[in-house]
Amino acid sequence: MVVLALVQAAAFLAVWRVAVHTGIGQWVDTVALTGNRIGQDRIDGPVDRILNAMSVVSLLAATAVIGFIALIRGRIALAITATLLIAGANVSSQLLKYGLNRPDYGLDPERAAVGNSLPSGHTAVAASVAVALVLVLPRKVRAVGAFLGAGYAAVAGVATLSAGWHRPSDAVAAYLLVGVWAALAGLLLLITQREQAEVAPGDAHRVAALVLGVAGVLALIACGVALSWLVELRGTGPEELTRRPLFIGYAGSAAGIAGTMAVVMALVLTIVHRLVPRVKG
Repeated sequence: MVVLALVQAAAFLAVWRVAVHTGIGQWVDTVALTGNRIGQDRIDGPVDRILNAMSVVSLLAATAVIGFIALIRGRIALAITATLLIAGANVSSQLLKYGLNRPDYGLDPERAAVGNSLPSGHTAVAASVAVALVLVLPRKVRAVGAFLGAGYAAVAGVATLSAGWHRPSDAVAAYLLVGVWAALAGLLLLITQREQAEVAPGDAHRVAALVLGVAGVLALIACGVALSWLVELRGTGPEELTRRPLFIGYAGSAAGIAGTMAVVMALVLTIVHRLVPRVKG
């Protein structure tokens, strides 16, 4: 759990450093954000409904439901830990957003006054709720919950890009931040219940985790291929690019967003049966 927390924290720092503090990183983000205009008229309605549903009230309601599921299963430590995961991920995302600096390289003058937007708060809400739900769900429905939760969080992350609310790196960073908190929550669960736990190998979800992980890696590879082609045009301003490179930047970034969430959820699903094991008696 410590290794998972450190690896995802290092990945978060790498995304922040490259996407925010390098010219090429800001350029790629701006190209993807400019490309969201393609077909925007047709998806504006659904995207707005998805994002507007992520309010403070809905977050509190989701947290209460997750805590209730854990409590009716007799897992008090799990209810507290899942709540701490959601609270920690969302509070830290807001603190980081306003605490991190974003230098202005003149690549996105339209949004320069906004300042730093990494990580995405809306994406952190969706991802933290999805991961916490997987922790509290019973074993028989856990894999289904993981697929639905990962899909929901991935759609939310892509929606922030489609609506022009966030750059792709903001969503990716939010997933990694939630992954760090998930690892810390897992460590807390291990410490608080290891004396009463009995791990059953049959509770593992190896196939589901493998499917999620492979899908995520393939999406990240597609993202890498798209962006590697795109950077060859880095001498051109985002507003001067034609429709094709804008679409490649937008679609490739969307694949990277979805792929990151799939990998984070695959890691959670791989170890969750050891974090929330059967309790003796």
